[in-house]
Amino acid sequence: MKNVALFSGQGSQYVGMLSDYYNQSQIAKKYIDMSNELLDYPLSDICFEGPVEKLKETRYTQPAIFLHSAIAYESVKDKFTFSATAGHSVGEYAALYASGVLSFEDALKLVSLRGELMFNTGEDNPGTMFAVIGMDDEKVIELCSELNNDGNIVVPANFNSPGQVVISGSRDYLRDNAGTFKENGARMVMELPVSGAFHSPLLNPAKNELATAIDEIEFSKAEIPIYNNIDANHESEPSKLKQKLIDQLVSPVMWTQTVNNLHSNGFDTFTELGPGKVLQGLVKRTLKDVNINGFDKFEDVQNI
Repeated sequence: MKNVALFSGQGSQYVGMLSDYYNQSQIAKKYIDMSNELLDYPLSDICFEGPVEKLKETRYTQPAIFLHSAIAYESVKDKFTFSATAGHSVGEYAALYASGVLSFEDALKLVSLRGELMFNTGEDNPGTMFAVIGMDDEKVIELCSELNNDGNIVVPANFNSPGQVVISGSRDYLRDNAGTFKENGARMVMELPVSGAFHSPLLNPAKNELATAIDEIEFSKAEIPIYNNIDANHESEPSKLKQKLIDQLVSPVMWTQTVNNLHSNGFDTFTELGPGKVLQGLVKRTLKDVNINGFDKFEDVQNI
């Protein structure tokens, strides 16, 4: 049995996350208190109490998800053998942490900066994202290409599972043209509650600053391979991991391809670590006859 540790991205957060860990786990309390000290605000208060509108702000969402993912991993790592890691969007930072590439402090620092940059860029360059359900990937790519014109951005952002692609682009233009996908056969086209056009060229202003921060951080060689978002292949070398993490900000998340590549390479057990069950659902829609599990709440860890 080959087991891969999966780490979720933005959208899996919820008010109350980690409060059960804090009250019952010394490991969790250590990491939560450390996060409050490292950041210039009490992240635990936002996780535990919200309000939901604040937790949904990208600058707070991303550190919250990383913290939850890191704690879930620390809580189970001695009970499982993971032979690879993969993370969806911001989840890739938790994958780098679990693979021994980044320290907890450095990963949190980068995630916090990433969230802040993405939030601010979304304010300066208004963008949005839509989920396109029930359309072949190639057709989505084709329509996005046709809609790109005169500085208006429409690009695929997340290939999540067969028949589920998220597109990203210029806010007003994409809202005006999202119906094109429905007219061409999509079963559903739905705007997502996000603050910007993530994984699109609209985030290019944030890329250089994030790249500078990443270049200043020491990356160790991965102890177990990481399957990357931008090409769905595994990597262990620090310099290549750095560049892939930089490029990831403005490139589509190749999650369907990642899951398929993992399966082709002999992985038959997929374990989601962190808030929610989003990735478990995506794996179920992509593969048959594999083992899927997850550890979100502290009671999940206790029941191992």
